[in-house]
Amino acid sequence: MGKQTDAHIVWDWNGTLFHDNEAIIGATNAAFAELGLAPITLEQYRALYCVPVPKFYERLMGRLPTDAEWEVMDETFHRYYAEHRVGCGLTAGAVELLTEWRSAGRSQSILSMYVHDELVPLVRGFGIEAHFIRVDGRTGPSGGSKAEHMVRHLAFLAGVDPARTVVIGDAADDAVAALHVGARAVLYTGGSHGRASLEEVGVPVVDTLAEAVVEAERLAA
Repeated sequence: MGKQTDAHIVWDWNGTLFHDNEAIIGATNAAFAELGLAPITLEQYRALYCVPVPKFYERLMGRLPTDAEWEVMDETFHRYYAEHRVGCGLTAGAVELLTEWRSAGRSQSILSMYVHDELVPLVRGFGIEAHFIRVDGRTGPSGGSKAEHMVRHLAFLAGVDPARTVVIGDAADDAVAALHVGARAVLYTGGSHGRASLEEVGVPVVDTLAEAVVEAERLAA
């Protein structure tokens, strides 16, 4: 691990390092079908997606799902996603960027709202686990906020200064979580949000992970 004065990147997983847009849209539409809702396109998803997820469903249904509906949709989403994520790979250029950052003596970690016990073997399966000083997925129920997870994540990273930390993610909640702990954020347009909604957050928005890393270096300098 690098010195405390080095920049640290906290990477998001889904839609950032892991290019799983097709599995996410398919799982969302499978969940909608359970309630007889019409399928949506990637463009619609990017325009409307937000967290907590029930709020996203409210934007599409015109009301919040009931507890019973949420349970059915959540279960359907995760079952479909688990089946279809196997066809997804890492975002183009991700391995090289992770390797270069680590080779420069800097540290990086993963914080995801994806289930921890499924995230760790997935990261390991891509042969990239050694690049990270910590990999944290979600251990509680789905639908919560990333900010509280970020507090715990950084608490485990001994010697990492939040002021020298940059979160790279594809969703507004990645930036909210970063600001919550005094870190910076760069948002990437290749995942779950379109550029317009990301730009509303007020942090740098980029179209490639390579640009995100350059921006992270600048912000942490």
